Amino acid sequence: MKRTLMALGAASALMLGACSNETAKTPAPEAVATPVATLTLAQKDPMLSAVGLGVSDLAKSTDFYVTVMGMEKVRAYHLDYMDEELLRYPDGESYIVLMHWSDGSLRNYKDLPVKVVTRSRDPAALQEKIRAAGYAITREYAPSEAVGGAAVGLAKDPDGYVLELLPLRTAAVGAVTTPATPN
Repeated sequence: MKRTLMALGAASALMLGACSNETAKTPAPEAVATPVATLTLAQKDPMLSAVGLGVSDLAKSTDFYVTVMGMEKVRAYHLDYMDEELLRYPDGESYIVLMHWSDGSLRNYKDLPVKVVTRSRDPAALQEKIRAAGYAITREYAPSEAVGGAAVGLAKDPDGYVLELLPLRTAAVGAVTTPATPN
């Protein structure tokens, strides 16, 4: 188990490098008993690494995506012209970059035609968490004939971006699975 956790930590450090201009730093040799090359997970190809969303209030949006949506803050960037927060779901492979321009330029952050699709174990509970935090629910989570009977809910984030709430995917019959790594 310890080796698996160390491997995941090394893989996370390498994946973080995919979202930045910096070279990923490998863990110190004493922290990892085997070479990093044997611990890295293969990247899917192609893979969406990150999507950036312009936000009017970086602290408020970061709090929403962390506290309400269950994401984690990975890193902050402070550039001459903008500030960014890099977020992901725990153990996630894709990131959201919340961006706020700090150079005084006029930006429209509100109600843009942007949709963030997220999957969760309990989309109905996530919808209620969004509602309890004071944000709009624009479609109650329920099956929809418009999408073949799949259950879907819609909500809004602090800047009015659409959040599409879906359940986790289930494995398809005959799907190829990766064998578990022994401890």
